[in-house]
Amino acid sequence: MSKVLYIKANAKPEGVSRTFKISDAFISQYQKLHPEDEVVVLDLYKLGIHFLEEQDLAYHTPTPGEGKDHPVLKYAYQFAEADKYVFAEPLWNLSIPAILKAYIDYVCISSITFRYTADGPIGLCKGKKAVNFTTRGGAYSTGIAAEMEMGDRYLKTVLGFMGVTDYTTIAADQLDVMGVDVDAIITKTIEEAGEFAKTF
Repeated sequence: MSKVLYIKANAKPEGVSRTFKISDAFISQYQKLHPEDEVVVLDLYKLGIHFLEEQDLAYHTPTPGEGKDHPVLKYAYQFAEADKYVFAEPLWNLSIPAILKAYIDYVCISSITFRYTADGPIGLCKGKKAVNFTTRGGAYSTGIAAEMEMGDRYLKTVLGFMGVTDYTTIAADQLDVMGVDVDAIITKTIEEAGEFAKTF
């Protein structure tokens, strides 16, 4: 049995968020295909994730096992104990929503998800999988705009820092381009997500 963290980062709720239409469809299909797995939903806006404060930083280098009930560190331990990660967020201003960056600051903790060595930092989350569902107003998968896309690239990089190198991106692009059939794009992406659920 695998433990899956479904990390949602969009101020828009289900039924309105185009991102969640795709990621929720993926989770539904995944649960049908893997009924034995546990899916834990973390809706960051509903959880009220806040930016790190001075008292939180004191826990950023905990001793092993310390602070498992701490309101910030508990997320790092939860992240380290999971087997798979599902992220869902829109591209905002060329990057991820700030609340998702705040969550990454919660989980990227030395001695829990990575550690420092004489040869530099190494990730402690090796052998795990991640998929990122992202929706974008323009065409950011190829061409010049792809060089400006810093949301998915950041997630891939920071997860790799923590040892998660099995990383897949499923993106719905051009959703705010005039004349584009948005429903068709979302439907196609949902189909792609459903196929991916078979091997995730």
